[in-house]
Amino acid sequence: MTISLTDDGMCFCCGQNNPIGLKLAFAWEGDDYVTYFTPGAVHQSYAGITHGGIVSTVLDEVMGRIMSSRGIPAVTARMEVRFRHAVPTGERVRFAARIVRERGKVIDASATAVLADGRIAAEATGRFLVHAAPASSEETAM
Repeated sequence: MTISLTDDGMCFCCGQNNPIGLKLAFAWEGDDYVTYFTPGAVHQSYAGITHGGIVSTVLDEVMGRIMSSRGIPAVTARMEVRFRHAVPTGERVRFAARIVRERGKVIDASATAVLADGRIAAEATGRFLVHAAPASSEETAM
């Protein structure tokens, strides 16, 4: 199976064509690559609390997107999340990522989810593998 990293606008986090997607936007703020997300009731687990899988998904996305912003095609190989505080629904959360280390085709990143009051709700570390696109049929024929 060949993996293609083509963006067709349907990404759950950032795809503008996905009718149930989060439609996140990303930007640099100093050394941080960030997105802001206000989870709603449709993103909850217990009443008023955002599902941890949604928080993890946005942490993964902001780490992956930092590489895309630099033109590096990479995929998540491993991720670890530590939850510190519940993320309430209806509250704007700042998700920020940084690249920690680059070694050949392996890139390590970290990310945080910060509540409006400044508390870190969750933090993640991730290992990403740079994806080399397979040679096209024209390149292979040469």
